[in-house]
Amino acid sequence: MAARPKQMNVPAREPRVPRTYRLPLSKVKAAKRALGAATATDTIEQALDLVVFQRQLIDGTRSMLGVVIAATTVASPAKQRRQSQIQDRSR
Repeated sequence: MAARPKQMNVPAREPRVPRTYRLPLSKVKAAKRALGAATATDTIEQALDLVVFQRQLIDGTRSMLGVVIAATTVASPAKQRRQSQIQDRSR
């Protein structure tokens, strides 16, 4: 059985600390619209969550390199012929 990806040890609600960032307003507004966030703080939190999630996806994908994934179903002979015909046309 494959090892599970590392889980982030982030508590449900971390203490908040005030920070000040100088960010382009147009970028914050665009991200806020794209994420459907209510506030700039919510926008930044969601964006950071996405960055962490992206890293987890990349790490998980890298850990899967070389793993062979076998089909769980076998195509019927008719479906195999259709797939073969499609492949022949694309050559």
